[in-house]
Amino acid sequence: MPEAGQEVIKARRFLKDRLQRDYTTLRGYEAERSNVRQLLQRTAEMGESNSLLLIGPRGAGKTTLINSVLTDLLENMAFVDNTLIVHLDGNLHTDDRIALKSITVQMRLENAADGKVFGSFAENLAFLLQCLKAGDKKSKSVVFVLEEFDLFCAHHNQTLLYNLFDVSQSAQAPICVLGVTCRLDVIELLEKRVKSRFSHRQVFLFPSAHQFEEYAALFQELISIPSSKELKSNVDRIDSLELLKSEAFTFQRNHFDSVEYTFDKRFVDNWNKEISKLMKSPTVEKTLKMLYDFDVSQAFLKMFIFRLVAKIKREAPHITAELVAALATQYECDDKVDLLCGLSVLELCLIIAIKHHSTIYDRDPFNFEIVFGRFNKFAKVSSTMQGVERAIVLKAFEHLRIVELIMPLSNSGLGKVQKEFEMHKLALTYGQIQQAVQRYQALPTEVAQWAQSSLI
Repeated sequence: MPEAGQEVIKARRFLKDRLQRDYTTLRGYEAERSNVRQLLQRTAEMGESNSLLLIGPRGAGKTTLINSVLTDLLENMAFVDNTLIVHLDGNLHTDDRIALKSITVQMRLENAADGKVFGSFAENLAFLLQCLKAGDKKSKSVVFVLEEFDLFCAHHNQTLLYNLFDVSQSAQAPICVLGVTCRLDVIELLEKRVKSRFSHRQVFLFPSAHQFEEYAALFQELISIPSSKELKSNVDRIDSLELLKSEAFTFQRNHFDSVEYTFDKRFVDNWNKEISKLMKSPTVEKTLKMLYDFDVSQAFLKMFIFRLVAKIKREAPHITAELVAALATQYECDDKVDLLCGLSVLELCLIIAIKHHSTIYDRDPFNFEIVFGRFNKFAKVSSTMQGVERAIVLKAFEHLRIVELIMPLSNSGLGKVQKEFEMHKLALTYGQIQQAVQRYQALPTEVAQWAQSSLI
């Protein structure tokens, strides 16, 4: 058996590599994946034109779904030979002229279009699609993938979208338009003439909030090391990515390849045994439930596992329940509470005064004069806060505004109202204030007591 320390370092590199560079493995969403695959297959094999929108929050796996479907279809030679893939991104292709230039380059038609003058965008696009027709008039299919689809809606007159959807509605050439967006109201952004040409096919990708068992199983899978047989079975799928001739897609160039890794069988068995033991720990189950309540997406879980794996070293070669729990506590901490604990005692007293005002008057807005009056009542009976000048209290109040613990109601009329009388609202919950008072080090007892009750 090779040296255990080297195997641990290799395992850490393997797990991190797989988390970062596996762009085509999508877990779940079987129905949605099948829907998109059938659509692309029909475009390639039967010459059907289609349009579809993939909608879901960031990190849900929309782009991974498309990558996964394309990788599956690369095994089908009819798809590889008959299809061109054009990839556009709303962040890069900020107007239709840039987008059209990119389409020409990705279709490899720069020479055909060079020197030609076109009267309109539609004419140019029609010429490009015409160039794809072979001698027997059978045209190649084109799949357009539009990332950040909502940004294309902001283009002047939505010319690109209008022409793409127009071609997909008429039988000019077989094209499939796949839009990817995180905006639910994206259909409302389309102009009337564009909307009427869109097929209104929408696929929604929302992580389910009721699948904790699958979430825990995914956690176990991502921190386990597969057997050498499983590693080899993945190699053919990765090799097929070489058939993807699109220069706009870059995921195939830097994709995770398991062929680079070989592990000692005993080390893999021991590692996976430790992981199975870890999954039975009540601490780990409780921690995973907390993470699941915090964020159900796979992207978040992968980031958590990456941070966990980064802590593995020769001296501590295993992932332990204590390590998982310690890392998860960082997600529980509240930034606002940490900020409150860093305030001076005077500033915290002002926050407490604001809390009492908000409790009594049902979160009514307040200004400096109201807060200073309430603080003054406390200062008269307090031994720690006596003799604090008004100017110093005003400075402390302004600091609370700078760190955005209190927010002005509006920016209008700043010049018309004196700063002492400008109305503000509290940007904290009562629970956060309570937590900060409990955690604040060396807080005078009378201030802590005042925080519990507004009666002085």
